[in-house]
Amino acid sequence: MDVKTMQEYIRRQYYERDSARGVFATFTWFTEEVGELAEALLHMDKSMLEEELADVFAWLLSIANLVNIDLEEAFRKKYLSPGSS
Repeated sequence: MDVKTMQEYIRRQYYERDSARGVFATFTWFTEEVGELAEALLHMDKSMLEEELADVFAWLLSIANLVNIDLEEAFRKKYLSPGSS
């Protein structure tokens, strides 16, 4: 499954709820998940790390949907284009 497909899946499943919540509240949930990822990193618990990385990625996709950014394309432009950093 590619990033575009994952982003579309998150859009279908969560866009209505995320949109009603708003981008800033959704970002707050994202940062909470990043905090949980930090906790998993402190413990180096592989199962917890997998879960929290997936959560962070899903919330990132939700934010991208709310601001109408194709995350796969943004990544491609930033990291895979000639002269990228």
